[in-house]
Amino acid sequence: MFLRALTLAGGITGAAGLSQFPEFSQQYAQRLGGAVDELSRVVAEFDADAAGVGLTRDAALQDLAKGGELGAARAETMARTIERYDRLSADLEALQGAGPFTRAYLAARMTDRDVAQRAMENFKPAVPATFEGAVFAGVGFLTGLFVLGAMFAILKWPFRRRAAA
Repeated sequence: MFLRALTLAGGITGAAGLSQFPEFSQQYAQRLGGAVDELSRVVAEFDADAAGVGLTRDAALQDLAKGGELGAARAETMARTIERYDRLSADLEALQGAGPFTRAYLAARMTDRDVAQRAMENFKPAVPATFEGAVFAGVGFLTGLFVLGAMFAILKWPFRRRAAA
């Protein structure tokens, strides 16, 4: 009886947790859009500076790297910024306009730690009042039931009675 109560608690916990995904993923996508907008401005300014002196982006990075320790450090930082911009832009393109179920399918695109951390800082859990929230709550409930049920079955396995042969 006690294990059933704990399993039910696991299901309820899973439902409460997973029902929050639609709203969190929407806030993540909004923050991602803001990050991409800011990074695009930085990359565009760098590209404009490079073009102003007749260089491509790659040539400008190489030229900057030849400018001593500070230039090399700045070139490395700018290369990482451009790489992050490209990655986040691709993630935003995939997530933009996606509904909550598609965002769940594309959850691997929500891996930027800074964006996720900022979205989580302002995230306020709410009761799922939408169809999507109810579906995610149901899936979370079943997942919680299954995970805790499986854990308890594994823990009980060594103690089960052997059937008479």
